[in-house]
Amino acid sequence: MSIDRNKIEENLRLHVDRLAGLIGPRTLSKPKTIQATIGYIEGQWSEMGFRHSRECYDATGDEATNLIVECPGTKRADEIVLLGAHYDTVFSTPGADDNASAVAVLIEVSRLLRDHAGKRTARFVAFACEEPPYFNMDSMGSQHHARLSRQRGDNIIGMLCLEMVGYYSLTKGSQTVPPGIPKWMRRFFPQRGNFLAAVGNMPSWKLCWRFRRGFKRGTRRIPLFSICLPEKIHEIRLSDNSSFWDQGYPALMLTDTSFLRNPNYHQATDTPDTLDYPRMTEVTLGVASAVRKLLG
Repeated sequence: MSIDRNKIEENLRLHVDRLAGLIGPRTLSKPKTIQATIGYIEGQWSEMGFRHSRECYDATGDEATNLIVECPGTKRADEIVLLGAHYDTVFSTPGADDNASAVAVLIEVSRLLRDHAGKRTARFVAFACEEPPYFNMDSMGSQHHARLSRQRGDNIIGMLCLEMVGYYSLTKGSQTVPPGIPKWMRRFFPQRGNFLAAVGNMPSWKLCWRFRRGFKRGTRRIPLFSICLPEKIHEIRLSDNSSFWDQGYPALMLTDTSFLRNPNYHQATDTPDTLDYPRMTEVTLGVASAVRKLLG
């Protein structure tokens, strides 16, 4: 299959511009922005020919909505590979990196895989309410979805959480290390923020290994730093992946490492022009390849 990197990059730019440029801060306190975001994501999936569904629930008095596309597997349909990203922001930011970059990659990965008939079921989810005041509460979209999945008995063999995937720097010293990392380990961490990180908890090590192999098949143009760490290092629990860990599912956070690299985190300066779209294109290709491998 021939890959048109220019078209993928063009699409990524469009998605981020629409979400972070045109719509701006996306929060339940501004319902019109949420409805515009839902309409945009659903519109993209509809144009691809996907049937999508809404998972609505109460988030401290407001209605929140997760958006879902599911493509049944051919031989092991009960086994699910989930790729997700949250579409909301904090009130103070247009949220280009956090998290329009991830939603853009989610959309483009689903486009690349729309004709792939995997043995396992693919589930693509755009989550509501990852950001404060909902973070670490039952009203997080991912908490709601993971809890329902466990109640239904869904066999999610791997959850991949896209969390800020658009900011990169080649400057030495541009990458910092989570404070919770022991000093003896710090020398093994990159010093340049030019990579994508795939971060799991200890029980997710097999998923991490399989993801790495699949990612490398899709691209060699961006470094991948993959690691599994104890959950007591709280920085690895700062996104939707932790909701699935809480339910006993293996999950990875795929990230540019957020505030450990990006000075625009949760600021008004998190704008579309600060992102590296060629590297986001490589992330898209790598993630699509990894999901394809996991689906079989």
